[in-house]
Amino acid sequence: MMFVLLVAGPEVAAQPAPRVQVDAVRLETPRRTETLLGRIVARREGEVASRVSGPVARVPVRVGDRVREGQPVVLLDTVRLALEVELARTELAMAESEVAEASRKLELRNQERLRLQRLEGSAAFSRARFEDKLKEVEIAASRLEAARARRERARVLLRFREADLADATIRAPYSGVVTRKRVSPGKYVQAGEPVVEMVDDGDLEIEADIAAERLAALAPGSEVELRVEGAPVRALLRAVVPVENPLTRTRAVRFAFLEGPPPQVTAVGQSVRVEVPVVGTREVMTLAKDAVTVSGGRQTVFVVTDGVVERRIVETAGTLGDRFVVTEGVAPGDLVVVRGNERLRPGQRVTVAGTGAAPGAGG
Repeated sequence: MMFVLLVAGPEVAAQPAPRVQVDAVRLETPRRTETLLGRIVARREGEVASRVSGPVARVPVRVGDRVREGQPVVLLDTVRLALEVELARTELAMAESEVAEASRKLELRNQERLRLQRLEGSAAFSRARFEDKLKEVEIAASRLEAARARRERARVLLRFREADLADATIRAPYSGVVTRKRVSPGKYVQAGEPVVEMVDDGDLEIEADIAAERLAALAPGSEVELRVEGAPVRALLRAVVPVENPLTRTRAVRFAFLEGPPPQVTAVGQSVRVEVPVVGTREVMTLAKDAVTVSGGRQTVFVVTDGVVERRIVETAGTLGDRFVVTEGVAPGDLVVVRGNERLRPGQRVTVAGTGAAPGAGG
């Protein structure tokens, strides 16, 4: 790198040292926007399946209908399911009767055991009969426990049958729009078979594929300013999908709308042009705009070294925010005068009053 120095005579160096403010030349990675082709996606969409098997009785929705969460979308025939519920209730009633009978028998055996126990110590007491009665009490207690277990099983079975009957009404798992009907009345569906397809068009996101090296400017959880089809949009970078396409070297990024999608967004799957802030791949050297003055048609700056200023001719190559991108004349870390440089002369001694770019200089 070649520096051009402009040096003044000794009479300039003898002048009183003026106070100046300086700012450092620094290396920066340029931030810019990149226009990508994104797509509108829904966070919730897909098939709604039946939880039970049975014939379809009615489909009260059509493609394009908007449904609320919990609204019926398909109704199965419930005759057999209702009969199974009644059967389960009967079995529970029988189990309750068994428990009651086993409880009475256990109570009777305990009463007999107590009568024999009161005779203990008398001539009428029989140790053999007493031990036999203890065994009968144990058997009665075991039968009562078994009856209680059968009753609990019957209760669980009834809950299963009631759940199957309730599941015969297939409901929307979330609010959205029906995009496809998979069944019609009369069709027999199996448990797990899809009956309709839905999409939640009230919870949309933008998905775009971004080059891996451009992701440094995009931190998950941060707010970003996007432009979607030319409209400014505030969005939250919800996630960077940790799967890279080996062919394109890109990763999918999801942006969630913070204030709802703009009017230009009308459908899931819609392709949109997205302007995303990204970071460049190389560093550039920048200095504050207020440091640059024009002398003799050349751009110059004053660099402070050991309290003495020297004028250098610089070459700029555009701007980066409020700073000039400079290619020649200075080096990273050089201190350039940003305030008080109007009357400086090369070789003049100065007093540094502060560090940092002047207001509006982007320091």
